[in-house]
Amino acid sequence: MSSVVGGARWYALQVRTRWESSTAVLLGGKGYQTFLPTYKTKKRLSRGVREGNTPLFPGYVFCQFDAQNRLPILITPGVLAVVGRGRVPLPVDDSEIAAVQTVVASGLQAEPWPYLEIGQKVRIENDSLQGLEGLLVNFKGNNRIVVSVTLLRRSVALEIDRDCVRPLGVVRHPVFKPVGAQAVFQGGVA
Repeated sequence: MSSVVGGARWYALQVRTRWESSTAVLLGGKGYQTFLPTYKTKKRLSRGVREGNTPLFPGYVFCQFDAQNRLPILITPGVLAVVGRGRVPLPVDDSEIAAVQTVVASGLQAEPWPYLEIGQKVRIENDSLQGLEGLLVNFKGNNRIVVSVTLLRRSVALEIDRDCVRPLGVVRHPVFKPVGAQAVFQGGVA
């Protein structure tokens, strides 16, 4: 499933802290399609508990636009930069945006999760998340699937039933060789 519309791709915008929602609204008012994934949180106050929505990727808003015409995006209040390498914007992978949209649309409780590069990649085989791929992790006795946005080096975790996942690959652990003191002093590696 491609999200390209007339040369427009999904990009991650770095925005001011706690400006995610208002920046998304301003960009929407300019006619851009935005995506601000959130999750439900509860804050304890002196008068009780307040429920609210908090961004899954604090400090970022996703926006679909043509990178060649990004000035209207950059002058929007709250926008600090388009995420990329140097001054070259890099689009978010279509499959990663689709995966995060699927997680949000599922209505299941998701939460921010530390970015992971290694682990078992899995695919969900049933429920509303069928076909979703991510990393299987175990946290506090509960199984979760972790979906990542590589460009931001951020992830989202979703609690799942382990019986509904199928492994896609083999976990590969790096092999480290010890470095001898003699090799270090000689400027080489053993």
